[in-house]
Amino acid sequence: MAPTYLEENTNFDYSSEGIQDLVEKIDAGGYASPLDFALKAYDYIRDAWPYNPYRFSLIENDWCASEICTHKSGHCLDKAILLISVLRAKNIPARLGLAKVKNHIAVEDIIEKFGNDVLVPHGYVELYLNGKWVKATPAFNKTLCEKLNLPPLDFDGINDSLFQAYDSSGSTQFMEYLEDYGVFDYVPLAYMFDLMKATYPTLAGKNIELGMVLNLNDL
Repeated sequence: MAPTYLEENTNFDYSSEGIQDLVEKIDAGGYASPLDFALKAYDYIRDAWPYNPYRFSLIENDWCASEICTHKSGHCLDKAILLISVLRAKNIPARLGLAKVKNHIAVEDIIEKFGNDVLVPHGYVELYLNGKWVKATPAFNKTLCEKLNLPPLDFDGINDSLFQAYDSSGSTQFMEYLEDYGVFDYVPLAYMFDLMKATYPTLAGKNIELGMVLNLNDL
């Protein structure tokens, strides 16, 4: 049977105490519709966890939503997993999307650490609202956007919300999608690690394996 993208699994363990507490925070005062909850959940997760792309765990258990919600910051995949979990907890179908993206702003550190300005894997969310799948990316918190002179990435639940193409001036390109790897009902950690090894030459010869925590600041 094909997944309905509502099921609880190891990654989207929404019956856990941490995720149920998160749902209650988001749902304070109740909500009128799945759309209303989805919008509140998107905003909350986008801004409550500052974006931090420099820690990437290769430990399977670290990719549980119940573990991720205990952290003080997270990268795009962490925040996508949280959003998927709280959406499923409210009976809203949601799944993980993976992509390759290219940054055009604040890339000096990325180039130094990664060997290029491509980010792999980038995570986003597909959720099912009002009879169709729409994409949302809760990665970049408002304070970071202000620092980078970017408009916060909003989501209306109707249109895809994948990236800020330009900075606030509208003249400098910020991000573009290079490749989409599809959607998943779980976190394909081994596949994601293979994508990273194929993309980042700095990982070669580092003796990095599954079961380790990759601190990209140490590269």
